Amino acid sequence: MKSFSYIAESAAGKQQKGTINAEDEREFQAKARDKGLRILSYEEKEIGKKQTLKKFKTKDLAFNCRQLAAMLTSGLTLVKALDILSKEQPNEQAKQIWQSVYENVQKGESFSASMEMYRGVFPEFLISMVSAGESSGSLDVIMQRMSDHYAKENKLNNTIRGAMTYPLVLMFLCIVIVIGMFTFIMPTFAGLFESPDDMPALTRVMMGFSHSLTSYWYVYIIVIVGLVFAALYFFKLPGTRLKWDKFIIKGPGFGPLVVKIYTARFARTLSSLYSSGIPMVECLRRSSSILGNRYIDECFENVVDEVKQGETLSASITRTEIFDSMFCSIIYVGEEAGALDTILSKTAEYYDEEADSAVARLVGMLEPLMIIIMGIAVGLVVASVLPALYGSMEGIAND
Repeated sequence: MKSFSYIAESAAGKQQKGTINAEDEREFQAKARDKGLRILSYEEKEIGKKQTLKKFKTKDLAFNCRQLAAMLTSGLTLVKALDILSKEQPNEQAKQIWQSVYENVQKGESFSASMEMYRGVFPEFLISMVSAGESSGSLDVIMQRMSDHYAKENKLNNTIRGAMTYPLVLMFLCIVIVIGMFTFIMPTFAGLFESPDDMPALTRVMMGFSHSLTSYWYVYIIVIVGLVFAALYFFKLPGTRLKWDKFIIKGPGFGPLVVKIYTARFARTLSSLYSSGIPMVECLRRSSSILGNRYIDECFENVVDEVKQGETLSASITRTEIFDSMFCSIIYVGEEAGALDTILSKTAEYYDEEADSAVARLVGMLEPLMIIIMGIAVGLVVASVLPALYGSMEGIAND
């Protein structure tokens, strides 16, 4: 697929700009004629490589799903709704993607198959839900449900980003203050000692660190960059990533808070998939994969196998020891009452609120940690320069 950016003259004689997606130049010219355009100039771009396209943000997905839901509910056909949606996109890439989806649907492809062509751009979850909506004939309901889902997902992401702003600023200030003290303040006290042998052990260590920081700063940069790349490499290794993901949800203090955030996303996703008529096994696979935690994915392989063999969902999830007992009990009640979709929907709303408070508590744990680190750094500097100050004051008193 190629994108043709053009400058053309309309039937009314007005000059306009736009883009048309086509397989080749001949198809592009034919589409332009169908629109009543006389092409003055154009530029051809290759857009067939999906890996170069950016993934849609949750905010954009919420907006697009809401627009589609409104248009489909009002009686517009899917083709017309996609045509309107493609023209409303704020950036060129999004416009090209939705234009391509619109054209494929117009040619007779299903909506989900057209989105499948941009698997790296549209989430697997959304494609699955659209496919279920097409099969059940309730695409408008599914689009509204997806709009609500991504709106809540975006709200949670914004809550996390907003809550992390202060700790990150505090961390930055902590680093700047420590570097400033060791590069500008500490060297000024070195002259108060007649020789390094006169310095106390702590002062000698601090002065040595200060000297190395000012003289060999590039070595520290190289080491930090090397550690970052090494960490990124090791986290890509399956074994390391599995241990880290397990530590995230099992760690003391912060583990249960992270689990609450995971529970909110899992319950919301499972509720949306199950209420759309997708088989439970597929619901479990997609709900666990959306969390992005390999340890949970591995645990849910056993859950899927047990559910296939006839085990109840509540019993299988309880054995994973990931989610809290209340969540497992709620699933059990839903299974017994035959209203699992309704129970999951209400549970998702409860855990959405719990996730917000969990984020606040996680951030609350980081703030004192940053202050403690800053206090230790300042304390070490003060402890190392105090002997020099006392020595100077004694010298002045003796004079």
